[in-house]
Amino acid sequence: MLPLVASPSLSEPVLPHRIAVLCDLRDDAGRILLIRRTKEPNHGLYSPIGGKLDVASGESPTQCAHREIQEEAGIDIPIDNLRLVGMVSETGYEGSGHWLMFLYRATLPVQVQARTINEGVLEWREIADLDTLPIPETDRKIIWPLLHKQAGRFFAVHIDCTGPELRWTVEQAD
Repeated sequence: MLPLVASPSLSEPVLPHRIAVLCDLRDDAGRILLIRRTKEPNHGLYSPIGGKLDVASGESPTQCAHREIQEEAGIDIPIDNLRLVGMVSETGYEGSGHWLMFLYRATLPVQVQARTINEGVLEWREIADLDTLPIPETDRKIIWPLLHKQAGRFFAVHIDCTGPELRWTVEQAD
């Protein structure tokens, strides 16, 4: 027999759950490739390359990372050069939905020209720039520090965005 699960109150909206990838691409100098976004989500903020999984086709997170890098950076990184380094779940991000994100890091430096693309402007930025650039609060306080601290080792974190302050739990760290 299955356990009973409490359902949300009828007055609470059911938020969609989105699945996406973020890609940490670096050049020979250790700079990070970011997009200054001109579209939602995160309009006006800097984000790494990434996007939503094509769930209709059954796309895997790794296939999604490969595709997004091709579409946004215009380069073909072999799938075996993409390493899963993190998993982030967010509850109630901006009050509009829940997210499950897979973070991939390219194992080799890449070369990409800074330029305007459909999502915004591709720019190479120094890691120290993350302290002052306009980036999502979850990225500044949680995701980038964990990526830096873990130095390519895997982590999983759950972030609760529903209250006035972010709350998070690192659920796994190698």
